[in-house]
Amino acid sequence: MKKEEIPQDNGALGKIAKEVTYVVDENGNYSTGQSTGWEVKTEALNVAWHDVEAKIEAAKQKVLHGEASPLLYFMEKKIMDLNILASYTGYWKWTIKKHLKPSGFQKLSADKLKKYAELFEISVEELKNPFS
Repeated sequence: MKKEEIPQDNGALGKIAKEVTYVVDENGNYSTGQSTGWEVKTEALNVAWHDVEAKIEAAKQKVLHGEASPLLYFMEKKIMDLNILASYTGYWKWTIKKHLKPSGFQKLSADKLKKYAELFEISVEELKNPFS
């Protein structure tokens, strides 16, 4: 793409930042240019965020119906999976799976609750009662 062909559509971050794009300059050499956004990329990001929001809502419903512990909701909200949560906490994945069940969550010690709360950047009280 040539420098003058760089898309300048209103992107998700267009008013905050510009994206660096590689282009071919007038001499045929690779160079960089800046773009405020590209409509196709913005649409793709919107679809991805819609999927994230749907997963958060599904997790919320599972917690409200007693099918999962609040950990699932905060995992989805922070866009984490089991592997990421295990690496941040140092807990085994099978241990976290137990904590994702309401019965396992209720047995967590104060220290473990605090560790999860700090990771999710919330209070222990909010971790225990996320929708109150």
